[in-house]
Amino acid sequence: MNERILISGASIAGLTLAHWLARYGFRPTIVERAPRLRTGGNGVDIRDDAATVIERMGLMPRVRELAADVHGMKFVDAADRAVARIDTRGAGSVEIMRGDLVALLHEATDAEIIFGDSISAVEQDDDGVTVAFEHAPARRFDLVIGADGMHSNVRRLAFGPEERFIRHKDHYFAFGNADAAFGENRWVTMFNTPGKMTGIYRSGNHDQAKAYFIFRSDPLDYDHRDTAEHRRLIGEAFADQAWAPTRALLDSALADPDLYFDALGQVHMDSWSNGRVALAGDAAWCASPASGAGAELAIVGAYRLAGELAAANGDHQVAFARYDTVQRPLVDKKQQIGPNVGLMVPKTDGGRCVRDALVRLSVMKVAGAVERRLQARTARPLPDYRRAA
Repeated sequence: MNERILISGASIAGLTLAHWLARYGFRPTIVERAPRLRTGGNGVDIRDDAATVIERMGLMPRVRELAADVHGMKFVDAADRAVARIDTRGAGSVEIMRGDLVALLHEATDAEIIFGDSISAVEQDDDGVTVAFEHAPARRFDLVIGADGMHSNVRRLAFGPEERFIRHKDHYFAFGNADAAFGENRWVTMFNTPGKMTGIYRSGNHDQAKAYFIFRSDPLDYDHRDTAEHRRLIGEAFADQAWAPTRALLDSALADPDLYFDALGQVHMDSWSNGRVALAGDAAWCASPASGAGAELAIVGAYRLAGELAAANGDHQVAFARYDTVQRPLVDKKQQIGPNVGLMVPKTDGGRCVRDALVRLSVMKVAGAVERRLQARTARPLPDYRRAA
């Protein structure tokens, strides 16, 4: 197999996909709009089939070495007194900072990467795809894969405007760097007022902490690439918070050049392919950060897409159909985020009190353990495509 495959997006899904495509004999190229790897972000969980994929890539020892070592979450009142805690150790996953995972995947990926550019047009025919770029000359590829996030440029070009596919989940969130002097080491500390949450993430193995913010809102009219507008929206939403560290956390996060702000949204599509163009990761099925499954879905989906292309000997029509069949049940399950957002960001003071009581009674921890056992009993083994390639 010598097919030339262009991947848009050098994040978790794109880098994982490029790794496996190269191992199966394809020629992947990645184009990334940013001038460098995007190494920001919060902690992400490597669990279940995603852990299997990382093991097969030979990266699990390094993932464990770089693990965030966070013990759990605690909720505080305005006086910074802990009112409830939930210990998340023993959850059956390894948590690693998103930036550390991206760096590891980059090291393991043997592919050409074009930074500082983006796809401006795709034109398909029977033999391939002509791709125009914003800066580089046009090139021909056999296939194009969009792994470029919830606001996917490839999805817009090949499938239509994002309004057809993104469902707003009633909240906006942001995170950026923060002073590690705030918050308890190895804990995620959260403060709530109705419809809002301010938090600080303190990894036990990192000097840099992360501040994050979530607020409830109807859809807002703004440019998702306008960082000045992002800073204004976050600053206004949290200007009235009574928790003492809020102002310092805001100042730190708003000064972070890698500040991230977006809606809690989900992507729902009937098909993840259109001819020679397919989608992976958040571009195809974003489950929202509230699912806690973004990295898992990205890693497993990329592995399956590359594997199905290898098993079909490069026949994209067969491979894309199989990819949809084997990946969709996992996506459907992870998009059912249930009460997660309501528990993290209660709408009322009464809801917050109920949440804190449930945490103190360990109801949430027990429910999570039961769910993990049920999933383990019904899970199907992840195919080892290496044998078919």
